[in-house]
Amino acid sequence: MIVKTIKVKKVGVVIAACIAASLFIFLVVYGVAHAYSEECITVETEDQRQSFIKEMGWEVDSSFSETSDAKIPVEFGDVYEQYNEIQKQQGFDLEKYKGKEIKIYTYKVTNYPSERDNIYMNLMVFEGRLIGGDVSCNELDGFMQGLKKQ
Repeated sequence: MIVKTIKVKKVGVVIAACIAASLFIFLVVYGVAHAYSEECITVETEDQRQSFIKEMGWEVDSSFSETSDAKIPVEFGDVYEQYNEIQKQQGFDLEKYKGKEIKIYTYKVTNYPSERDNIYMNLMVFEGRLIGGDVSCNELDGFMQGLKKQ
């Protein structure tokens, strides 16, 4: 039988502990960042959607006024590229969902700070998770903005 003995110096133990601590901190930071990513905003139920809408600073009717199914195009034209820029500015990216079937919940906004009456919020949902959305006015001189009240 052969027995081999290895002497570990204190410096080696300190370096190994630092590497382990760094790896642990990285995993914790990555986990927290992932927990607050778009994929973790669950909006499966009306209560969850209403809670999210309130967090964004909006008041809406007690339930959605319309729901529709849509498909994110496989190829983005100019209009969809511009729409996706609005999504990217608020931390979403529809590129990941090209070709996917989604659900859109539309709510009438009741506290928009203007005289306009036709203000709606659209929440884009894929597999129960929020993937994008907008607040917009469907009048002739309308507008479109991100979800957070400004």
